[in-house]
Amino acid sequence: MTDKKDIEQYVSDAVTLLKQLIATPSISRDETAAADIMEQAMRQYGYSPERAGNNLWIRSSDWDDNRPIIMLNAHIDTVKPVATWTRDPFTPTIEGDRLYGLGSNDCGGGLVSLLQVFRILSPAISKGERKPADFNLIYLASCEEEVSGAGGIRSVINSFPDKDIIAIVGEPTGMQPAIAERGLMVIDGVAHGKSGHAARNEGVNAIYEALDDLCFIRDYKFEKTSPLLGPTKMQCTVVNSGTQHNVVPDECRFIIDVRTNEHYTNEEVFEFLQSRLKSEIKARSFHLHSSSIPREHPLIQRCEAMGMVPFGSPTLSDQALMRFPSFKLGPGESSRSHSADEYICISEIQDAISKYLQLLEQ
Repeated sequence: MTDKKDIEQYVSDAVTLLKQLIATPSISRDETAAADIMEQAMRQYGYSPERAGNNLWIRSSDWDDNRPIIMLNAHIDTVKPVATWTRDPFTPTIEGDRLYGLGSNDCGGGLVSLLQVFRILSPAISKGERKPADFNLIYLASCEEEVSGAGGIRSVINSFPDKDIIAIVGEPTGMQPAIAERGLMVIDGVAHGKSGHAARNEGVNAIYEALDDLCFIRDYKFEKTSPLLGPTKMQCTVVNSGTQHNVVPDECRFIIDVRTNEHYTNEEVFEFLQSRLKSEIKARSFHLHSSSIPREHPLIQRCEAMGMVPFGSPTLSDQALMRFPSFKLGPGESSRSHSADEYICISEIQDAISKYLQLLEQ
């Protein structure tokens, strides 16, 4: 086991790196500078990282193809800062136990904590002090997570085996294991009518043509409910129609936000809606599926033995793009993500490193 004094040094290294990242804007699809910082840190730690675009990864120095793999993953990109920040989102500021800055909580805390855990469990230069692990480790810092971009984890996932591998995703979960996660599908719909003069009651109003579909979307309840995620849900979130007050609109466009549980694939939901709606619909993509891992998995059982409580997460992550089992476990709280004056507690980083080690060293 790693002693407390060593942990404190790794926490210090984690905080130093996180401050550098906060000070370097890394909005999704513009993460090159932050990826450069991550690569520099990995090389300073003695590793030779692999890089594809702005995705970086390192593998155990004692890699053995016959051993199972544990992937430690977190993302380097952030959302754009909201307008209500009361401080500079790109100036890392420590006040008491809190480190403020954009991306500190989502998901900088997990990003730097998991890197320190990798350093501890798979040192660049082995000193022969540690018992060889029963598994291989991969640390993956991915990009474009916030936009599920094609240049993110999707572009490199085939670089890794899909057999005998499990991923720990360092999203902010309060260091409780999120063993199920909702999927996401965005659907564009359009109802057609016929234009005419409103004063003469001419034409076919496309808004009225869409009404039945919108009411169906509002009222329909999917049958299969998840004990962790609840039911699959859908909402109409955007409606656009009409050009001016005296013209009957010939087109009504709308957007449906669908959040699936593990009982439905996005393709199944789309085919069902196609059969029930009058409007034309088109899914923007199908690849962001719901994901889950059995509660009986040894790592989840180990989490529970440590006093952690598994739960289902409503938010999406790179888990949706992984072909292999995964779960979210990271420092910070999801409620702080994408909000003004985002912060991570330094004590949360320390707690995360300790708990990751306790989970993996045994």
